[in-house]
Amino acid sequence: MKSIYLDHAASTPVHPEVAKVIYHILTEEYGNASSVHHSGRAAKKIINGARDTIAGFLGCAPDEWVFTSGGTESDNLALLGAAAATVQKGKHIITTAVEHHAVLHTCEELKRQGYSITYLPVDSTGRVSASDVEAALREDTVLISVMFANNEVGTVQPIEEIGSLAAERGILFHVDAVQALGMLPIALRELPVDYMSFTAHKINGPQGIGGLYVRRGAPLHPRQHGGLQERGRRAGTESLASAAGFAKAVELAVQGLEQRREHALQLRGTMLAGLDQRVGQAGYAVNGNPQHFLPGILNVSFPGAGTDVMLMNLDMERIAAASGSACTSGSLEISHVLQAMKLPAELLQSAIRFSTGLGNTKEEMEYVAQKVETILKRLRK
Repeated sequence: MKSIYLDHAASTPVHPEVAKVIYHILTEEYGNASSVHHSGRAAKKIINGARDTIAGFLGCAPDEWVFTSGGTESDNLALLGAAAATVQKGKHIITTAVEHHAVLHTCEELKRQGYSITYLPVDSTGRVSASDVEAALREDTVLISVMFANNEVGTVQPIEEIGSLAAERGILFHVDAVQALGMLPIALRELPVDYMSFTAHKINGPQGIGGLYVRRGAPLHPRQHGGLQERGRRAGTESLASAAGFAKAVELAVQGLEQRREHALQLRGTMLAGLDQRVGQAGYAVNGNPQHFLPGILNVSFPGAGTDVMLMNLDMERIAAASGSACTSGSLEISHVLQAMKLPAELLQSAIRFSTGLGNTKEEMEYVAQKVETILKRLRK
């Protein structure tokens, strides 16, 4: 029986064209980009080429791009680096209750260092209000961090509105765009953002590499020391193959954005139509914002069927789904995102995240809806 992978929000399969790029460099290029001989210069050309490609597709200058090991490091570098660079101006940071743990746990660390953290609430669809951000601003506020789109329910936040508020007051603004890349148009020069986090493995690129956009002039203290790589902002020998693979993945994701969105919307529509037919609208609930959402993330609660039991039964049918963030899905705790949305207990305890991407078909979504019906009939007896 063929397996069906519906956990693309956790990680995606590497695109064949990306794999070709990676394989070529792994087998042909082995120099250190910091070396001055011909092999080092060739390596440097690969890194610079990857940086130029990504900057071009995301609308920023090449020197505003910092390669990292992934989204978590990008979030950490942005928050810790910006906080350290502005400590003389204040120690108040604003974020939301539904951020990825890479942001929330970093804020906890900053709190241990004496910073004051304001965690803004969200509405029942997972969306934060720009007016709440404005109301939380203080004289000593130095940084705001709000994700572009939520990794568990797909809700898209009012980034431009919040960024404009921050810019008017000279407050730094960080955005975690890990889930947004490839699903939402991103033109960094046009966004009121100082830092934006990305990773490759959410857009059919390799695991273990990410990036941080740092607006020219935005302060950032390095968190990793040892060399002068990345203009002194992130020490460590660059991964040639990963950087080139990331660049190819960005190219494919941005150039194919409309097709990706349309395909994701079709898959989502097929799944929901199947659930309507087989489970009935009263038998499930969609969690998230009905207008502002990522089409590739569908978070559904099935009252009467616990999340862990549902996931186990889906897995027995070789259907891979999730309970939330891949960083915490091994935990038995209820999602902090759904809790922040103040959903009823029956929805909190029965939520499943289906996330689609490369390789998924409408036939698969119809099959999943059919299997969900079978499982629910068995569990609800």
